Amino acid sequence: MSTALNVDVLVIGFGKGGKTLAATMGRLGKRVVMVEQSDRMYGGTCINIGCVPTKALVHRAESRRRDDTAQEWYEQAVGAVEQLTTLLRGKNFQMLDTIDTVTVVTGRARFVDPKTVEVSAGADRLTISAETIVVNTGSEPVIPEIPGLRTSKYATTSTDLISTTELPRRLAVLGGGYLGIEFAAMYRRFGAEVTVLEVAPQILRREDDDVAAAAVGILLGQGITLVTGARVTEVRDGDGGATVVYEKDGQRLTLEADSVLVATGRSPATRGLGLEAAGIRTTGRGAIEVDEHLRTSRPHVFAVGDVNGGPQFTYISLDDNRIVADQLIGTGARSTADRQAVPHTLFMTPPLSTVGLTERQARDRGHTVKIASKPIAEIAAMPRARIVEETRGLMKFVIDAGTDRILGAALLGVDSQELINTVALAMRHAVTAAELRDTIYTHPSSTEGFNEVLAAAS
Repeated sequence: MSTALNVDVLVIGFGKGGKTLAATMGRLGKRVVMVEQSDRMYGGTCINIGCVPTKALVHRAESRRRDDTAQEWYEQAVGAVEQLTTLLRGKNFQMLDTIDTVTVVTGRARFVDPKTVEVSAGADRLTISAETIVVNTGSEPVIPEIPGLRTSKYATTSTDLISTTELPRRLAVLGGGYLGIEFAAMYRRFGAEVTVLEVAPQILRREDDDVAAAAVGILLGQGITLVTGARVTEVRDGDGGATVVYEKDGQRLTLEADSVLVATGRSPATRGLGLEAAGIRTTGRGAIEVDEHLRTSRPHVFAVGDVNGGPQFTYISLDDNRIVADQLIGTGARSTADRQAVPHTLFMTPPLSTVGLTERQARDRGHTVKIASKPIAEIAAMPRARIVEETRGLMKFVIDAGTDRILGAALLGVDSQELINTVALAMRHAVTAAELRDTIYTHPSSTEGFNEVLAAAS
């Protein structure tokens, strides 16, 4: 069966930026079609296989008591998280389905020409023409060309691993970036033996040495094995697991694992979109090429979220939506150049949150800096850490000595994923370190740690 539609806005991909924009335009009375290739992905990556389920699993891993059986606790956690994602998936579908002018279509989209997309679902075909098209297809895991890895029945991505109800006894993590470290910490708390193989000579090498050392110390203290400078050369399947072969310092070594998590990055999901038929250019890394307003080489086509090659975070996708909405219904002034002091969080336990420049970067750029840094355990003005029995980590601020402006911060400790937003807001609005230090905060809270740490700037 083949039918055709003509609409105002077509959004390809149910991610954060796309769904928010679709809802906005629909409420304004625009005819909108949202195309999603799978009914298991209504709401996008964050809701179904990304932020929400992984952070829910982190929470449940942290809640496990010593006498809880590892397998039973893990199986219950996976089941509970599946219920949560099912609930949120339904709410996301309803968010669009209840808007009269918005239609959700499930199927695979492919450009036929610059303004026309064909959506296929089995034998059915739907042709959609639109004045404005927004591509929001996200990203997909990168599987390196390592002999035996793609064919190994023990190799898995984060998407598959979080839906598996059997806890691996021995988990090998290929990659020591944010995803690899987050999963290593989570599965270690669930009770797995975890080894991280990282090809770089240092874990968290983009952070200052003192911050990285504190984070690595926590990971090692949890019983995670970290192997840096490890180049994986082969994965061999056996009867009960896989053998991961790697080279380090000129030696050939092996690691036995029940599951091998591939955490070596994600690439923009553009395969099968037919971008060439629309004349939409891509970058050398495979992302859709966009300008500062997120327009592609076809001005009526926008790309938002991971697919445009920007930072791979849900909140960046949400801001992409604001930029495109401003192009369609606003002044058109908003752009990616407006983004300042964007924070990031690595959800290990406790979380590591950063914003702005590291001390090394600030000095390299010619700043004369003063540093305010203190271990969480030594911050007397922050009793919340002791109340919740999490005193590991540190707070570090990098401050311009001449202006007292905060150039950057690294917060490793309880509630850091919340604290960093306050620091980022202060940086965006030129709040000085002294003002942040002398502000009145609630008690007991983690934020009041700023009072003491910033007082020690030198």
